[in-house]
Amino acid sequence: MLKHIRILLLSSLCLVFVSSAHAQELRANVSVQAGPKLSTGTDRKVLTTLQTALSEFINNRRWSDDAFTPAERIECNFLLNITDAPGNNTYKATLTIQATRPVFNASYNSSLLNTQDPNIVFKYVEFQPLEFNEQRIVGNDPLVSNLTATIAYYIYIILGMDYDSFSPRGGDPYFKKALNVVNNAPDGRDIAGWKAFEGNRNRYWLQDNLLNVKFSRFHDVMYQYHRMGLDQMYEDVSKGRAAIVNCLNMLMAIHEDVPNSMLMQVFFNAKSDELLKIFSAAPPQEKARAAQMMAQLDVPNANKYQQLR
Repeated sequence: MLKHIRILLLSSLCLVFVSSAHAQELRANVSVQAGPKLSTGTDRKVLTTLQTALSEFINNRRWSDDAFTPAERIECNFLLNITDAPGNNTYKATLTIQATRPVFNASYNSSLLNTQDPNIVFKYVEFQPLEFNEQRIVGNDPLVSNLTATIAYYIYIILGMDYDSFSPRGGDPYFKKALNVVNNAPDGRDIAGWKAFEGNRNRYWLQDNLLNVKFSRFHDVMYQYHRMGLDQMYEDVSKGRAAIVNCLNMLMAIHEDVPNSMLMQVFFNAKSDELLKIFSAAPPQEKARAAQMMAQLDVPNANKYQQLR
């Protein structure tokens, strides 16, 4: 049913269906890069092979039970920046993940997710198959499994964010899949990011926030921001902007209950520039109120919002 709603909404976004054949859920641009500190002795050809393998792993695999047409595929980017190669086919890296969603009657795509994970460590032997099994995530070697588990986790987060933006609480099944990855994640020396005690900004805390009842209003924000806000702006800019002001009020209520949450940071990492554009043309009183709320909700970008005052 949720998928049916999403199809109808995407159809109303005037997307052109170029084929009736069913395709996978994502259209991902994948890049594997060698960081500036990487040893010159590292075989760059292996990284090229890994890039191809990751692209096929992400784009050719079915990540849900739903059938997507090519035009429905979610646009996203995965940038794996290799920072160290300590030996024994082991690599350390940062992973940048971005995903967007189309806006009604516009050529504009709205950012759903724009985040970076600094805790990637994995083992990869050139041409080895990249495997992921929801029922047996760890596999035979935790370091080998850690890369595909991390990629799968973020794919489920992307799917959840996308579905949330089209239907109320539509992303829950995918956030639960991300939780399953966390609960069964690879464990071993140097592997980090999966456990609560390892910090307050990691994979554990993102899925925790997304499924925690304390943040239930965040899912209302995702739906109303996109469907009642952005998607309405073609017909009525003021009405759409008013819906987004209401979303800021809901985010403020969440912030008052749970200050300094990871979920708030993730939201504004994706939306800060967009919000600046939305409110730049607002009436002075509305602009000032929005700037005040955003500066309080998104402290790292507080100076950015000063230009609205």
